[in-house]
Parts: sequence; structure tokens; C-alpha cells
Amino acid sequence: MVWSLGQWFQPMDPYAESVLALQGDRDRGEAIFSMNCAVCHGADGAGHVGPSLLDVASRKSEVALIEQVISGKTPPMPQFQPAPQDMADLLRYLETL
Repeated sequence: MVWSLGQWFQPMDPYAESVLALQGDRDRGEAIFSMNCAVCHGADGAGHVGPSLLDVASRKSEVALIEQVISGKTPPMPQFQPAPQDMADLLRYLETL
């Protein structure tokens, strides 16, 4: 960690960097969401077992969304680390909810 302007700064995770360097495809992201996320978050993202993801992009940064998906720190959500392109596509879709 680096001390900078009174705050701790952590370098970005290499996986997150690789995801953010890619152009995501919303339609592919929707398909990924349907296959992996919709069972818990609802087909429309409004929530079911998992919380609503409607307007999630305004509440969480892209990096925070990536960390949420890959961490597995919020059971019952499983740890899930898709290929960087798949994660970039999923982010584009989440922005539309």
C-alpha cells in the first residue's frame, strides 16, 4: 500500500485492470447474466434470493462490482471469476439494469 494525500491507496488488481481495458458487449453480458446470475438475482435483475441489481452501476464502481463477483465474500453468492472478456461483457449489461 502507498500513503497518498492522507488516504491509503491500493494498486488495482491485475484481473480488474485486464477487465477494464476491454470493451464489453451488452448482449453477451446479458447472456452471461442469464446463465450465471439470474437464478438468484432474477431474470430482470430485480432480486430473488440475491439482492436487486437494478441501478447497481450507480451504487458501485466497476472495480467494486468486479470484486463483488470474484470475491465470494457475500454468501450465498459463490466465488466466480469469469474470463476477463466475459466480466467486461457482464459489466456492460449491469450498467443497463
